[in-house]
Amino acid sequence: MILKSIFIGGESGSGKTVIALGLALKLQQEGLKVGYFKPVDSAKGLHCQRGEDVALLKEVLSLTHEPAVLSPFQTGPHYLSGGQRRGTEALKEKIKTAWQTAKDNFDTILIEGSLSPDTAASMGIDAISLVKLLDAAMLYVIRLENDYDLDKTIFANNHFRLEGLSVLGNIFNNIDRTLIDKTKGIYLSIMEELGNPVLGIIPRKAEIASPTVKQFHDTLGGELLTNEGIGLERIVEEVVVGSMTIESALGYLRRAPNKAVISGGDRSDIALTALETSTSVLILTGGLYPDVGVLTRATEKNVPVILVHYDTFTAIERLHEISHRIHPGDEQGVRIAQENIINYCNWQAILQYLSS
Repeated sequence: MILKSIFIGGESGSGKTVIALGLALKLQQEGLKVGYFKPVDSAKGLHCQRGEDVALLKEVLSLTHEPAVLSPFQTGPHYLSGGQRRGTEALKEKIKTAWQTAKDNFDTILIEGSLSPDTAASMGIDAISLVKLLDAAMLYVIRLENDYDLDKTIFANNHFRLEGLSVLGNIFNNIDRTLIDKTKGIYLSIMEELGNPVLGIIPRKAEIASPTVKQFHDTLGGELLTNEGIGLERIVEEVVVGSMTIESALGYLRRAPNKAVISGGDRSDIALTALETSTSVLILTGGLYPDVGVLTRATEKNVPVILVHYDTFTAIERLHEISHRIHPGDEQGVRIAQENIINYCNWQAILQYLSS
């Protein structure tokens, strides 16, 4: 069988790594030897370490190559500093050399795209350029929140075709339950009418889509005012800012499940009210220590309390850096990633493509 590779592309936060993980495990289950390659790895945020996705796939798939082979180029928000632009051709050769090593002895390689399809375009190693360089087929993962996201997906597919890429299909991933019916009834038909194949519609699973309190604490920093072992593995599905009156806030606090509540440390009324609802963590801003009654009640409810020494706006801005990541020891996350492919994707079409 001639080796065929699949490039898994998509916008930031679309869940490319989870798709790569689940698909790799399913293809392994079907008897294929599956490799992994991430030619351009992007670092983002204040606390995000490089290579987390590579480390996950390397361990779960038992890959023997070093991370420098599996992901030969690291980039970041200011990667053009220091004259990087001058080394474009040498960089492509570096990626091709690593690719030749990484793909050896496998039936197929799953290539994960970088932060977004346009990342590193100035270096000539954006998603489209890499698909051509590595002779792969595009599998596009869609992050869907509203109609504009469908527009961007159609635009991207049109661009792929104009560039002569082989597009294996599209996967709607991590779709909120409020959008599932619209995705199946409207978005799917529009995509198919325009000749854009859809290979899956995966519903949102809080277990792998939602970050944990620990990830909030790692990103925000600050002081953990409750016991360190309490509640850090709780998931956070929503964020509520408690800057309103109790009367106005009560409805929001009752409706939002598994939430993080951000409030000034002097708003004990908001904090105590939040603790009587489904709250995963209290984030107190401004460096203002809360009333002792808040900490007592939080301890009784096993709800962590994080105190940060900056304002609420800054805290919200930093939360934009948070996205859930599956780690090698996360057996539940790894299992759900595979189940999503089995239950919600046309993996048979992907297997047929690889076997043809």
